[in-house]
Amino acid sequence: MIKGILFDYGGTLDTGGRHWSEVIWDGYKSASIQIPKEQFRSAYVYAERELERTPHIKPEDTFYILLRKKIKIEMQELVRTGTLPADYPIDAKSDEAARYCDTVARSHVKKSAEVLSALSRKYPLVLVTNFYGNIRSVITEYGIARYFKDIVESAVVGCRKPSEEIFRIARERLGTQPDETLVVGDSYKNDIAPAIKQGMQAIWLKNESWNDSEKNIEYTKIIDTIEELLSMV
Repeated sequence: MIKGILFDYGGTLDTGGRHWSEVIWDGYKSASIQIPKEQFRSAYVYAERELERTPHIKPEDTFYILLRKKIKIEMQELVRTGTLPADYPIDAKSDEAARYCDTVARSHVKKSAEVLSALSRKYPLVLVTNFYGNIRSVITEYGIARYFKDIVESAVVGCRKPSEEIFRIARERLGTQPDETLVVGDSYKNDIAPAIKQGMQAIWLKNESWNDSEKNIEYTKIIDTIEELLSMV
């Protein structure tokens, strides 16, 4: 019996299961930033690590501001490696790509909000996410903060998924036992596998991942859209 739900955020509630690298890649194409995808992926990883090392993101930053900072770091790395010319208009292009990605996220979160609204009337919900320290500002601006009993964010609690510790913290804030807890996420490695290992239930929103490593994983509780949750819980 489910008595509470732990939701992932990035890739689950804001992209419909697509990895954020793919959404940002679409943003590059929308902004006519013409580079090989291999170089983009390297810059994406570089920016992720830079954001972990250095506090570029402030707690009050909206998602658009986060995206603009992140994409700017990516493009600075692309200039440094010679993929983009030294005089490339980084500020203008990073802004254009960030606005595209923010629009995509808003569209998906609007759909997720309907699901969260319905589920929050039946269960307590807690958000558990690997994020940059500003997730509360992001979900407040997007209008879904009110559906969550609490938020467990990696940059705040000092541990990241798939660690058992971050799920333990989230479940304790949810107030449920492992077998009463449902985890919903888009990553088998970060969400589904650790949930199963700790005796929790899990539903996998499976779509376009970072690579093919999860493509052929067999799992029984898979959804293609977040709306399908409503018929399963």
